[in-house]
Amino acid sequence: MKPHKPFWGLLQRRECLVPTLRGWALMLVTAMTLAVIVVGNLHSFLTVTAPAAGEVLVVEGWAPDYLFEETVVEFKRHPYKKVYVTGGPLEQGSHLSEYKTYAELGATILLRMGLDRETVQAVPSSPVRQDRTHAAAVALNNWLRRHNAMPANLNVVSLGAHSRRSWLLFQKVFGGNTRVGIIAIEDRDYDPKHWYKTSLGVRLVTDEAIAYLYARFVFSSPKEPQTAPTSTR
Repeated sequence: MKPHKPFWGLLQRRECLVPTLRGWALMLVTAMTLAVIVVGNLHSFLTVTAPAAGEVLVVEGWAPDYLFEETVVEFKRHPYKKVYVTGGPLEQGSHLSEYKTYAELGATILLRMGLDRETVQAVPSSPVRQDRTHAAAVALNNWLRRHNAMPANLNVVSLGAHSRRSWLLFQKVFGGNTRVGIIAIEDRDYDPKHWYKTSLGVRLVTDEAIAYLYARFVFSSPKEPQTAPTSTR
């Protein structure tokens, strides 16, 4: 006898397997184990340091002052010849400041910390609504090409969990012509080993993890290259 199909034959019954209590318990333990592994390794994955031997440093100008202090230490530790500071328009206080971009502000900070004008070069990027790190990398790439100053290697100095994404986007922009290294400076606003215990740490790390996945698997560079405004120094 054929099985009865209710609702005028629009539906039919099927058998399916469902977890037992033991099965649910195993899945819960597995999920918790994976969560512990992710939490324990996520920050160290995002905060990556893999420098390349070269003569050029690139600093993201939006970073806090202590990152510039560490940049000066790094510059004096190795035989670098040039420091490029990237960044777009200031997000706050631009009407009260003589510096209109993070690149110019960051370059001035480095000069006040003892580096000379022949060493430090600000490379501002155009305002964009998203993917500002990519825009900064494009602006620097364009500037180096215009001035015939493209290095064989360069190191990007970035902050904490943002480092992995900066490294990826600079590699995307510079391609195989220039080897890009990364130097991560520890974020002092939260404890990196226990980032999940503070709201700021959770927000920054999870945001950077999502942004990295977007940059890795979704983001694609615009077809038309972005050009940077001319630097004043």
